[in-house]
Amino acid sequence: MNSAVFAYAALGLAIILEVAGSVFLQKSVQFTRLWPTLAMVALYAGSFYSLTHAIKAIPLSIAYAIWGGAGIILTATVSYVIFRQALDFAAIVGIALIVSGVFVINLFSQTAVH
Repeated sequence: MNSAVFAYAALGLAIILEVAGSVFLQKSVQFTRLWPTLAMVALYAGSFYSLTHAIKAIPLSIAYAIWGGAGIILTATVSYVIFRQALDFAAIVGIALIVSGVFVINLFSQTAVH
């Protein structure tokens, strides 16, 4: 498998695991519930482990920008679906600006791995 493809797959997995960990962070109720807390720790650990594979081929700054941008979108979506936490207009605009930045990095930066 191409190293760039593997790196982006690892980054995608890191993002998914981080978002799942954030869901369990909410469900842990400030670490007062054992199983959600343990799930959160395992998911965050898996996320960082996967990120270590991604940054073998993707520069850390690019990987982190993508991880942060995609994580924000997915976390906002999951928060709305699972916890019914709606976003106001300013939050949506802010997220759109972050997503725009990630697109600019991936489309125009010579640093990004393609």
